[in-house]
Parts: sequence; structure tokens; C-alpha cells
Amino acid sequence: MSFDSFQGAKTRRVFMMQVAVGGSLLAAASQASAQALVAETDPQAKALAYVADGTKVDKAKQPKFVAGSNCGNCGLFQGKASDAAGGCPLFAGKKVATKGWCNAWVKKA
Repeated sequence: MSFDSFQGAKTRRVFMMQVAVGGSLLAAASQASAQALVAETDPQAKALAYVADGTKVDKAKQPKFVAGSNCGNCGLFQGKASDAAGGCPLFAGKKVATKGWCNAWVKKA
């Protein structure tokens, strides 16, 4: 085997290993992008009085609450109103329930 053909075989082997590793990384990344829903017990959620079901907001404790307001019609919601959940910049890396509510709610323009 000449040096050139040895280098070619080595390059192919390295390429195949990189393809295998790259495929594994892509699979891991796609699983990581499947964000979890924020829990009502999360410290940030507690600070913002987040509830997963906006119909259960304690109106006495949350005077800012407006009937019919929810994450789906909030200006911060990063999903479609038809989605079950979507992203929110206030809960980085987690999704909020479309029917949820927090005291940072602002009417979608």
C-alpha cells in the first residue's frame, strides 16, 4: 500500500467517524429542543404568579388579571394560539401552557 492510498483510507475513516459522531450530536440536540413545560413550583414561575390554567387565577391576589387573558393571547408568547404550549422569554428554555397566565401578561398587539 502506498503512502497516498494509506492517507486516503485514513481520511475516509476519519470522515466516517465524524459522520457517526455528528449524527449522534444531532439526535441529542433534537431531544434537547423538546422543551419541558415550566412548573408552577419553579422559582421564576412563583415570582410571576404563573398558573398553567388561567381560569384558576386567584383574582383577589392578582388584581392585574383580566378575564380571558392567557399566555396564548400574551404579547410575549412565542407560539401559535392553537398550540398546547409555547416558548416565553421569561422562562428561558421552558414552555408555558397556552391556557396559562402570569402577572407579566401583556395584550398581544
